[in-house]
Amino acid sequence: MSRGEALTLMQLPAAVPPDSRAAAGRLTGLVMEHSAFVWRSLVRLGVPRADAEDAAQQVFLVAARRLGDIESGREAAFLFSTALRIASRARRSQQRRREVLEEAPCERVDPAPDPEEMMDRARARATLDAILDTMPLEQRAVFVLFELEQMTTANIAALLDLPAGTVASRLRRAREHFQAAVRRIEARAHFRGESP
Repeated sequence: MSRGEALTLMQLPAAVPPDSRAAAGRLTGLVMEHSAFVWRSLVRLGVPRADAEDAAQQVFLVAARRLGDIESGREAAFLFSTALRIASRARRSQQRRREVLEEAPCERVDPAPDPEEMMDRARARATLDAILDTMPLEQRAVFVLFELEQMTTANIAALLDLPAGTVASRLRRAREHFQAAVRRIEARAHFRGESP
């Protein structure tokens, strides 16, 4: 998420009481520090890129309403758990829309100087998203935080308020799921005579 998008998020309408400058300052700090993480998390948890900015605003609106409940030092955990719930709702909503629409809308592709490289990236991203979409949300959250956000299992355990053993178990199952999906994709590509 760009700094411009983060500034859009800071214009949350009447989310913080006007008499509370400290709360407004804290909310602004949360947005500036965590907006990119929240946006990436939402996308990696299954929110379409076209809807990710709106979903991120929902996360920060929840944060604004519950600002007093967010423990100092646990802001990222609160924001991620909120993003997880919003992503879950968005995925359910998306499934209902797919039932109504026969064909999913195409996502916009970012312009880039090298079209071939961008196509490769888009294919890889689509493959990753397709694999993540088949993964149970509990496993997906841990996988995204460990593999894509590069967090340690201890940080994930603290962030999700889970025992370290549960995080390790979910990560192991998520990796097994991911590897099995990659093997299926490679087998299909080999069967068709394509390179994976």
